[in-house]
Order: sequence, then structure tokens, then C-alpha cells
Amino acid sequence: MTLSPQAQVHPSAVIADGAVIGAGCVIGPFAVIGAEVTLHPGVTVKSHAVVTGWTEIGDGTVIFPFATVGEVPQDLKYRGEHTRLVIGRRCRIREGATLNTGTDGGGGITRIGDDCLIMTGAHVGHDAQIGDRVILVNHVAIAGHCVLGDDVIVGGLSGVHQWVRIGRGAIIGAVTMVTNDVLPYGLVQGPRGELDGLNLVGLKRRGVERAEIMSLRAAYQMLAQGEGTFLDRARKLSEETDSVHVREITDFILSNSDRSFLTPK
Repeated sequence: MTLSPQAQVHPSAVIADGAVIGAGCVIGPFAVIGAEVTLHPGVTVKSHAVVTGWTEIGDGTVIFPFATVGEVPQDLKYRGEHTRLVIGRRCRIREGATLNTGTDGGGGITRIGDDCLIMTGAHVGHDAQIGDRVILVNHVAIAGHCVLGDDVIVGGLSGVHQWVRIGRGAIIGAVTMVTNDVLPYGLVQGPRGELDGLNLVGLKRRGVERAEIMSLRAAYQMLAQGEGTFLDRARKLSEETDSVHVREITDFILSNSDRSFLTPK
């Protein structure tokens, strides 16, 4: 075990040999830290939380009571391979959340970005790739192999099907099942997840210029009502646009995907 002298560890905590505990870390009562865990400086693991597996936690992240971080995947194909979980800086992983390591078949690593909020009871499955500043509200379930871009918000009690991609800045309403890819800046709601416009509130809050928002609205209408297939419309839009944000949407649509898309009404 490598334990910084500046760390604070409660006498009842269990820290396995091999763990690395950085300066300023705080380990609460009855917390459990596994042998392959690295806690970077300033990490807090509160009472009764478990951090195990080959797991790395970034500076300043806080793990709340009864969260289970770094356990093996919930995947019947998993055969004990040595895989990782990497969590970024300043994340908050709230009570009862579960985050699993990866699988060989999915790239071997589950990754959470910086400044994420994983709320009570939320689950992040094996090999998921979560961007920065993502919010998963209470009891959200992110299945294996999902990719969530930066600034995504997923509303409470929602589920995201395996292999689904959700583009940057999209918002998913509460109690929604998402089974197909979601465009960047998309707004999805309804029990079976329908694309119902753009996340205009989120765009305005991030200071996106009015001209860019107008370009996005026009692009959305073209994708909804233009001639040809959805991919044809995206290709035409890609050739015609000068907007950085619209280009992000067309690049997302025209890249490789294992799922189909939620398309505009």
C-alpha cells in the first residue's frame, strides 16, 4: 500500500495492500478500498462506500456512502479478464451508484470524464464512455458500450440501450427509454424516446451565439423535412453549412454507428 501521510483514513476503513492513496484523500468509516485502486489527491470516499477492481479516481472526486465503484461487469460474456475503470476529476458519485469495469470485447475500459454528477442509484455499465460535465439523474441506467458526449443530461429513471451514442449537449427527459442514437443538442422525451427538438435552454445557458442557434434550428428542419433519406439530408447539410455546431451534428450522423438514429418528427 502507498498511503500519503497527508491522507486521513478512519480506523475502521479497510485498505488492501497495493492501493495508492494520494495526498489530501479522506477515507471514511467502514469504506473498502481494493488492492488495484489509485486515488489521486483530494479524493473523498465516504462511509460504507466500496472502491475495488483496477480503478483510478481523479483529483477531488467525492464518492458517497454505499456507492460501489469498480466491480466486475454485469455481462455473461465476462470471464474475469483484467479490465479498468477510470473516473475523472471533481466528479460526484452519489449514494448507491454502481460503476463497472470494462470487458475485453468492449475495449477493456469504462471511462467517466471530469466534473460529472452520477446521482443516487445510477448505473454505468461496462465499456461505457462518458464525457465531461455529464449529469445522470437518480436511478438512470447506462448500458454497456454506450457513448455519452460532453454536457449530456439524462433525466431520472431513464434507461439507455447498449451501444447507443448520445451526442454532446443533448438532454433526455425523465422516465425515457433511449434505444437509438441521439443527435448532438437533441431533446428526447417520452416513454419510448422520441426526438422532440433541440436543447435550446442548454445552448443558451452555455452562451452559444444567437446566429449559431438559428443555424441549428434551420438544420433540424432540413433533417426533418428535406428531400431524400435521413443520411442524404445529412450529407447535403454537411456540404452546405458553415456552422461549427451544425457540422458537429452532421459528423455525428455520418460516422459509424451500431444503432439507427432517433430522427426529427
